[in-house]
Amino acid sequence: MLGFLIRRLPFWVREPLLIVLGSVLGVRIMFLAVRDHDRIAAGIGLVFLVFTAVRVHTVFRALRARRNPPPAAVSAGVVVADAVAPVGPVTGLHPVPAVAKKEPNAWGQAVAAVAVVGALAAALWVVPGAMPSDDKSPQPASCSDGTQEELPKAYTRTPRPVTGDELCEVLNRPDLAQLLGTPGETATTVSGTSNTAPLTDGRVPQPEAEVAFDTYTVNVSVTYNKLSIDQYVKLMRYGSERDIRTVRVLGRPAVFSSDHTMQFQIDLGGGGSGGPVEQGPLARTLTVALDRDDGGGYCDISVWSRSGALPNDSGLLDIAAKVLPGIPERPAR
Repeated sequence: MLGFLIRRLPFWVREPLLIVLGSVLGVRIMFLAVRDHDRIAAGIGLVFLVFTAVRVHTVFRALRARRNPPPAAVSAGVVVADAVAPVGPVTGLHPVPAVAKKEPNAWGQAVAAVAVVGALAAALWVVPGAMPSDDKSPQPASCSDGTQEELPKAYTRTPRPVTGDELCEVLNRPDLAQLLGTPGETATTVSGTSNTAPLTDGRVPQPEAEVAFDTYTVNVSVTYNKLSIDQYVKLMRYGSERDIRTVRVLGRPAVFSSDHTMQFQIDLGGGGSGGPVEQGPLARTLTVALDRDDGGGYCDISVWSRSGALPNDSGLLDIAAKVLPGIPERPAR
């Protein structure tokens, strides 16, 4: 049906239309073929380009014929009166010009061709955007799952606490992988929970968020207790943390430390309770006070990997500089 309609179009509409469509499709297919190293697509694109070249040659021949008509066509515009002389006395014979057939306006056809091509180009531009995408590239994970988590009562008793969902939105940044030194990676899983701190009988809010990549996993938690960074450093020196180093982040006291994570297996087959708790890979943690005066409460930013490799401390500092502004400072008490 489409081929029949195209054949019914005037020559000066049909040929420019075929040239434009053939060149656009040919170039596009060749581009995709080179990008994807597809020989079959390259052959199809070459067919479109050859077809377009043939149509261009046809149009040039038609233009030359219009500009330089043959002599026979010139003389055909005059008809000798002898062939149609009326019966009776004739005083003289005069050539009668033949009525030339009115040819279509070439400029009007060209404008119509441009209009048709423009309409088709607009359709080709709009329709792919309305169709579902065939892109199979992995999309970054999202924090929102459509469910509303009920907050523990401790969150209503604490001034301006951040929730797990809010902390997840703050941590799940588009540039997080770049800050970790792995800019080509996409987050595989993200989560945010509004927990309470252990051994506090549910009285201390401790929201937590985690973003996992193929290389690194980043965990951020905020503890709204009364422990200052100075007190926290003293406790760490008596504990098992290693590589302790005090710094300042955005004018707040902070401390670096290292410790092993814990790993365990859960048996979902019903045959048992799973494996024992074991020592996991080493994690690097930056702990920052919730305010410049170090009045109590802190934010932990931890990074670890299955291989045991860790990014530089500068990466943790960069993450802290991006994440901390999204966590309200603790009001002075």
